[in-house]
Amino acid sequence: MKPQKLGSFAERQAASAEAKKALVAKLKHKPTVADPQFEERRLQKQIELEELRAKRQAERQAKREEAARKEAERKALEAEIAEAMELELRAKQKAARDARYAARKQRRK
Repeated sequence: MKPQKLGSFAERQAASAEAKKALVAKLKHKPTVADPQFEERRLQKQIELEELRAKRQAERQAKREEAARKEAERKALEAEIAEAMELELRAKQKAARDARYAARKQRRK
């Protein structure tokens, strides 16, 4: 058997328009429900983030200071070694000069 039609053309058109409205209403953006604790949680997250940033900044600063201290120690050690090498070189040069003077004195005698 054939299903019965929904009456007149106007009724079918009204039913179709209503179905379209229902689909549009279903896809339409619904207003969101505001969470009462949203602002409080946002502020808490912001505070935690600022604390974390401050902690990381302090750690970076401590690392920089440690690196600068080590660099200063290294440069001081290098300067000390260079000074010792310079003194050793001068001592060798003086010994060589003294040996030349002594050899010259020996030839004169």
